[in-house]
Amino acid sequence: MYGIKDKIAIITGASGSLAGSIAKSFAQAGAQLVLLTRKESSLNELIGEINELGGKAKAYEADILDEESLIKVKNQVIADFGRIDILLNIAGGNLPGATIAVDKTIFDLSIDAFRKVTDLNLNGTVIPSIVFGKAMSEQKEGVIINYSSMAVERVITRVAGYSASKAAMENFTRWMAVEMALKFGEGIRVNAIAPGFFIGKQNRALLTNEDGSYTQRGQDIIRNTPMGRFGEVEELNGAVQFLCSDAAKFITGIVLPIDGGFSAFSGV
Repeated sequence: MYGIKDKIAIITGASGSLAGSIAKSFAQAGAQLVLLTRKESSLNELIGEINELGGKAKAYEADILDEESLIKVKNQVIADFGRIDILLNIAGGNLPGATIAVDKTIFDLSIDAFRKVTDLNLNGTVIPSIVFGKAMSEQKEGVIINYSSMAVERVITRVAGYSASKAAMENFTRWMAVEMALKFGEGIRVNAIAPGFFIGKQNRALLTNEDGSYTQRGQDIIRNTPMGRFGEVEELNGAVQFLCSDAAKFITGIVLPIDGGFSAFSGV
């Protein structure tokens, strides 16, 4: 009931830490992995680790913002694997120009950077969902999982572009869930997870000092997280696997927080 054995799972942004963790988790569960990246060689180490786990993975070069690129990959994946069961839209990110520095205001926002962040986080989910979702519509089943953020649930200072684009992506998640169920049947589900705060390459310097202690921002996050700690990347994997399994076959159009209670806490 909770299994994903032999499912064909596509992962965008496969060179990132979140994607690498879920890829290894899925491999251990018996799924076959299609890893998308802009540069295939960036996945050599991950594919080696998956092979050591006894899993099966293949890398494909693709641009998630280029529909033609993704259609080409979709056709190749179907030729190689026969079908597409799961799509994990993990690719995303932020840019300095779309972030408000401590000594700046919203009026210093770079509109060009804002557009690029929106393109990456919103369209980088919409386009793969449409391209690979088309294959799911033809086979009348499949699961799409999008990666959102706590920056949607509550206002996280400074990350203006990231917050707005993830909020739009959550709306699209719900819209796509309704569209697929109404027009293509109950076998296609679209959900999202909203990770809390996890320390990775991109935010380590923002949250921790060189001696390992928390910065002021890190302390603020911990103070507003009832569990009193940052999450471990592996703690996302069980929820994602659940949403992809038959155990969740009546769940669609939701955003599941995985945040140590951050979204539930008022701060007082």
